[in-house]
Amino acid sequence: MTRRIFLVDDHDVVRAGMRSVLAGEFDIVGEAADVPGAVEGVLKLRPELVVLDVKLPGGGGAEVVRQVRKVLPGVKFMALTVSSSRDDVVQMMQAGVDGYVTKATKSEELPDLIEQTILGVRPVTPDVAAFLLDIDEDIEAGTAIQRLTPREREVVNLIARGYSYRETAGRLNISVKTLESHMGNIFEKLSVASRHELAALAYREGYVERPNR
Repeated sequence: MTRRIFLVDDHDVVRAGMRSVLAGEFDIVGEAADVPGAVEGVLKLRPELVVLDVKLPGGGGAEVVRQVRKVLPGVKFMALTVSSSRDDVVQMMQAGVDGYVTKATKSEELPDLIEQTILGVRPVTPDVAAFLLDIDEDIEAGTAIQRLTPREREVVNLIARGYSYRETAGRLNISVKTLESHMGNIFEKLSVASRHELAALAYREGYVERPNR
């Protein structure tokens, strides 16, 4: 099945270039030029991966990642940008981006980098990788929930919104036993002892909004 991706860049020419390179490899389900348009489009179209710039009108690429992850924690994000500055890399990694690639990358390499991102490899280009280890402490200062696996974030999203174990397992198409295993891992990673503490942490970090059920 063809991977479904969404493109976000405030320059029409850049988006057109990405389309010409990627259209034969992926199903480009939508595009946006700013933060509000990106968030609305991604939540509506639910792609597997979003390719986005760091600098975007309306709050930047990190804001897109944060807003979408509150609702769709399983969506992957790959930054494609001209910037390899420390501040931009830290900001995007803290937001939870899954790959960071600069626009100096050869166009023929993009499809493979996107596939790597979807598979969880977290590709970074050499100009970013050269100093990435030096800023790991800053990146780790991001929220604890953002450092969970995509599946664990999906579990947190539903449990914190008030769904029972059985309801959560049903929505994720997994068994209750598997869900309990995920919850054990989540409790250990986040140092919480109950679903109520987990929900409180999710609200405090702004990962989910309080449920309206």
